[in-house]
Amino acid sequence: MSQLISLTPRKSRRRQITELLSLVVGWALVLRLNATLWDWLLFDLIGLDRHKKIPDVVHFFFYDSTKIILLLVGITFAVTIARTFVTIDKTRAFLGGKRAGLGNIFAASLGIVTPFCSCSAVPVFIGFLSAGIPIGITLSFLIASPLINEIAVGLLFSMFGWKIAAIYLISGLTIAITAGLVLGKLKVERWVEPFVFDTKLNKQAGFATPRYSISERTRIGVEESISIFRKIWPYLMVGIAVGAVIHGWAPASFFVKYAGVNNPFGVLLAVLVGIPLYSNAAGVIPIVQVLHDKGLPMGTLLAFMMSVVALSLPEMILLRRVLKPRLLATFVGVVAAGIIFVGYLFNAILH
Repeated sequence: MSQLISLTPRKSRRRQITELLSLVVGWALVLRLNATLWDWLLFDLIGLDRHKKIPDVVHFFFYDSTKIILLLVGITFAVTIARTFVTIDKTRAFLGGKRAGLGNIFAASLGIVTPFCSCSAVPVFIGFLSAGIPIGITLSFLIASPLINEIAVGLLFSMFGWKIAAIYLISGLTIAITAGLVLGKLKVERWVEPFVFDTKLNKQAGFATPRYSISERTRIGVEESISIFRKIWPYLMVGIAVGAVIHGWAPASFFVKYAGVNNPFGVLLAVLVGIPLYSNAAGVIPIVQVLHDKGLPMGTLLAFMMSVVALSLPEMILLRRVLKPRLLATFVGVVAAGIIFVGYLFNAILH
């Protein structure tokens, strides 16, 4: 989360609320007018033929880009304001006294709302273990944070409805909780690099939460939305561009043949393809949307998306600094097995 640069004198509460509501209403208005704007600009003003393939692809790219950027910024803004009430240190202190089982549930649930990304995997892992949190609980948190992306939940809800968003959320939590319990039972502490346990922190330490005003929380939300957009916009544009190409030219029969519900290896193939990719949920969802329109089952698509965001190669490289190869391989194997199981399960349920 970006840092607040300076705290200006506080405005009246009514003015702070008015400014926040103005941002929300403006965002909602632009989102609502998105389709009308691009229809008018491309087909009425410029005069492109909406019935031809290339204009249709161009329209898809600009309409989808605007929609997903607006959703990304809006969801990031809302989540960031919520995160001003939650910190990693406070989460660590809360989990310090929890036992396996209940602790895994709490850890996975908190992983959804706590600021975390693959670049912070190593310091979070070291901080939790050095504070005395059991490794199984730590790994549940570590898996849930990137896997159950709150931005992805919002995007899935807006594109596919509450049922698919709920399936993604529940299955991700199940994977994180189960994987943490399994790895904890295996006593994998011996496969952690020794330096991780060198520093012992006070598990009972207290952590203060800043008391921000509405205006300050709004500014933090705006700053974080801009920061997140700057970091991921290249992946987002690539994902939308790939989605536009698939939308316009890729035959549905190709995807149905190799990854459709009738191919028993479809989910496995999707996970194997997703693991080496480096992207984030916002960049993957445009591709998921188009592939779903082409006829791919949602279970296969969820497995693909989860493998990209939870088992990306850069995160595995970072985790190798603290995990010995045997634990890293076990971690990947357990999480991948859970993702594959979820893919096949929901293909069977939703088909």
